[in-house]
Amino acid sequence: MLHAIHQAIDQAFPDMVSIRRYLHQHPELSFKEFKTAAYIAEFYEQLGIPYETKVGGNGVIAKLTGGKPGKTIALRADFDALPIQDEKDVPYKSTVPGVMHACGHDGHTAILLTLATVMKKFQDQLPGTIVFLHQHAEEYAPGGAKPMIAAGALQEVDAVFGTHLWATVPLGTLQTAKNILMAGADRFEITIQGQGGHGGYPHETKDAVVIGAQLVTQLQQIVSRKIDPLDTAVVTIGVFEAGNTFNIIADKAKLVGTVRYLTKEVQEKIIVMIEQIVSGTCLAHEASYSFHYEKGYPPLTNHASEAELVMKAAKEVTEINQIEEVIPVMGGEDFAYYLMERPGAYFFTGALKEGNEYPHHHPRFDFDERAIPIAAKALIQAYFSYQQYKSE
Repeated sequence: MLHAIHQAIDQAFPDMVSIRRYLHQHPELSFKEFKTAAYIAEFYEQLGIPYETKVGGNGVIAKLTGGKPGKTIALRADFDALPIQDEKDVPYKSTVPGVMHACGHDGHTAILLTLATVMKKFQDQLPGTIVFLHQHAEEYAPGGAKPMIAAGALQEVDAVFGTHLWATVPLGTLQTAKNILMAGADRFEITIQGQGGHGGYPHETKDAVVIGAQLVTQLQQIVSRKIDPLDTAVVTIGVFEAGNTFNIIADKAKLVGTVRYLTKEVQEKIIVMIEQIVSGTCLAHEASYSFHYEKGYPPLTNHASEAELVMKAAKEVTEINQIEEVIPVMGGEDFAYYLMERPGAYFFTGALKEGNEYPHHHPRFDFDERAIPIAAKALIQAYFSYQQYKSE
């Protein structure tokens, strides 16, 4: 049956591309994916597969119960976009100003919708139940996973699997880890309140730009001088806002950044050190400050046996020619929350598009659409392998 399923997935490739490109042209930001959620729901309506909407927000869940007994396994895809202007010169370029799918979530949705279409045809022969988890708001903490779980998304689910189209890895490659695959991802905001004034009389001011610039430099020393070189961490300032003209010294500056970590001990140490640096620097300049730290997604930690299962299952996918166990990447993913509740694993499906080697979250991001059926096959192989694994 699996051979026939793989053939059906291949035959559905034009539909996969059509779904992906439609979603790419009509992206929606995190927590605002109303039309996308409606599109997904209508898809299941047409397939005749039972579904729920507004799960934990804009989430959509569909369930396909097979004709044979077995486990209930969830497969997850996210569907939100990013606040980025699409700069690609392609026919399927985003039609929404300032919003684009710059991370592959349109492809993830195409994977799951196509699997639902194909597996509906094999429903009588299917062991167990497939739960199709369509998750909103992966890109912006607190994310969509936690509220979906709270709403019962994993109720009666025995295991959960997911994949990310990984546009920096060659087509035909599958990557995963038996422990931590992705970092924890937090967000912080610092507001400096100095004293503005005339650009020609800096001695009469408390320059928020100078204070902020010192903070940017000093915060980098947390990782380079305060964290054990054998540990892994990132402190990045992504926003520095201050001033509005050339001859006025700014009285206020705002810095927004992210912290990435693999262990809670490192996370807590960084939080303390950021505030120590901010407090000391502002004290030296007689300025005040506010510091807000938001803990985001925890590290995504695969279950070892399920990750091993994914790697073995991938060997049955003809197009996968390289299977790699990798060290953690410093991107974050709220799929981590599912793995805190149920056994499972997350993996990367290589989707590098030759001639378009731009990274995720780049205005010209794109991926090789031939990766979509490969990812679909890997996911359904994991589904069947888990059914067999748990029955042995």
